[in-house]
Amino acid sequence: MGDERYRILVEAVTDYAIYMLDPAGTIGSWNRGAERFKGYTALEVLGTNFSRFYTDADRARGLPAFALGTAAREGRFESEGWRVRKDGTTFWASVVIDAIYGTDGELLGFAKITRDLSERREAENALRRSEERFRLLVQGVTDYAIYMLNRDGIVSNWNQGAERIKGYAPDEIIGQHFSRFYTAEDRERGEPQRALDTAIREGKFEKEGWRLRKDGTPFWASVVIDAIKGDNGEVIGFAKVTRDMTERRRHEQALEEARQSLLQSQKTEAIGQLTGGVAHDFNNLLAAILGSLELIRKQASSEKVAALADNAIEGARRGISLTQRMLSFARRQELSPTTVDLPKLVSGMSELLQRSLGPLVSIETRFPLALDAARVDPHQLELALLNLTMNARDAMPGGGTIIIAARAEDIAAAGRSNLAPGRYLCLSVSDVGEGMDEQTLARATEPFFTTKGVGKGTGLGLSMVHGMAEQSGGGFVLKSRSGEGTTAEIWLPVAERLPTQEVSPDARSYPADDKPQRSLRVLAVDDDALILMNTAALLEDLGHSVIEAASAREALEVLDGGAKIDLVITDHAMPRMTGAQLAEIIRAKWPDLPIILATGYAELPTEQGQKLPRLSKPFWQVDLQRAVDAATS
Repeated sequence: MGDERYRILVEAVTDYAIYMLDPAGTIGSWNRGAERFKGYTALEVLGTNFSRFYTDADRARGLPAFALGTAAREGRFESEGWRVRKDGTTFWASVVIDAIYGTDGELLGFAKITRDLSERREAENALRRSEERFRLLVQGVTDYAIYMLNRDGIVSNWNQGAERIKGYAPDEIIGQHFSRFYTAEDRERGEPQRALDTAIREGKFEKEGWRLRKDGTPFWASVVIDAIKGDNGEVIGFAKVTRDMTERRRHEQALEEARQSLLQSQKTEAIGQLTGGVAHDFNNLLAAILGSLELIRKQASSEKVAALADNAIEGARRGISLTQRMLSFARRQELSPTTVDLPKLVSGMSELLQRSLGPLVSIETRFPLALDAARVDPHQLELALLNLTMNARDAMPGGGTIIIAARAEDIAAAGRSNLAPGRYLCLSVSDVGEGMDEQTLARATEPFFTTKGVGKGTGLGLSMVHGMAEQSGGGFVLKSRSGEGTTAEIWLPVAERLPTQEVSPDARSYPADDKPQRSLRVLAVDDDALILMNTAALLEDLGHSVIEAASAREALEVLDGGAKIDLVITDHAMPRMTGAQLAEIIRAKWPDLPIILATGYAELPTEQGQKLPRLSKPFWQVDLQRAVDAATS
């Protein structure tokens, strides 16, 4: 009864092929699992040899007999291999053959159990193929360094990206500690171990920083370290991915520098607007003060009053110099550019420079034998050179040599960012003084910034040079390092030809007492009552009669009223209607009436305004007389 139950149990199994063989391998029983796996019914297979389930190749090698022999000798044979179904298809089988012995030890036959492992094998093969593809994929990546570390940080594999980025071949780095990629400073701070500890504690470590290539050159790296855990949850190693971000960092730095330059430009422009407005108002005050002082000086009845007037005039002269610097920084100073021979200009003012610098400082000039002429206002350039050499002297309290040099250079489209393509002259002033650190150098051209003591500098010298150079179509570059001296470069556009005559100096002597040949009836227009009164007084002192108008509208009312006017002198910056706009209306109605535009600004908004005769504010009486004579001659 027990044997029957056992037989029924075996017959019912469908997941395993279980059948009996005699000592020669003849099949003696066949269960439902065998029928399902192999495709044979019991009637078709009983009494045949089990070798029919083997492939032709296995039968040729004698594998069936070897399996039975091993089982008979050792009691058991176990293997995996290909087997053949009735329809000729193959499947991957797990085979166990157990020898069956009688009570007397005689071999009665074999019990054979076969299981179809085709699906498992396919899954294993699929996994193996997937792993191989993944290995090949990782190995083929060149933009990322992907490699494994063991628990102690030792490199255990190495892909092509790691070799390309870090410069090590696999046999050079596998087995080495990954800390060799860190800088000496990072290693001293324990950064490599801190990275692994963070990955163990948090599962991941991510950071950007400097790393080293095999040749010692640094690169900016994005690093990710993932902790790899075993089945028991303990960390068994790390996966490390590194990307070279040097180029991106360079672009980001360039973008940040451009942003800072833009902010600095906007700040400078805002300060320039403020400075220009203040200078314009200061110009008006100086004009009133200067004109009155000149008249007082001419009418002084005693030497003491004359001396006081001269002293006040000298103070006004310094104020004019200050407003010129402020307007130059704001790029509103009126310039009179001409063709200038730089070596000749420097030579002409060498005595003045040497006398100003004192005996402890010597000047050395370095000019090529042939040098193009520059297009610049010579007086403003002289003032700029005086400023730069005085700064150089102050940087060398113990004395030294100042080198003034010049050279020509062609600037391409991709050259200096602040210069348009073309040919330029670089006029430089170099000293061997204290120099400046990076912070001081960055602020050196800011208006009102100075490193000199209180009362020893306005802080407008370099900003004036900067404004003059850019207003002239060039640029200003300051180079310095702490303890290594400073070089200031003024870049100026090349002129088309050399000057044909000397540029006369800008005389600032008092006007002669002789009156003009004829008395003119002048219409003076200015919205500032002080300036208007001052201009009228100077004109009347010269022998002219004056009609005053406080606005452009009042001026037009005077002219429309039929008053006989020989000359109009008008301020430009007036509310509601500017002097240039007034001039356009006058030219349209009274085309033969001379007009002089008085202004402290370099640029006028209209073409008509730019063509008018100009009188720069603040002006001396001699300037006014010359302007009147030129406009009415």
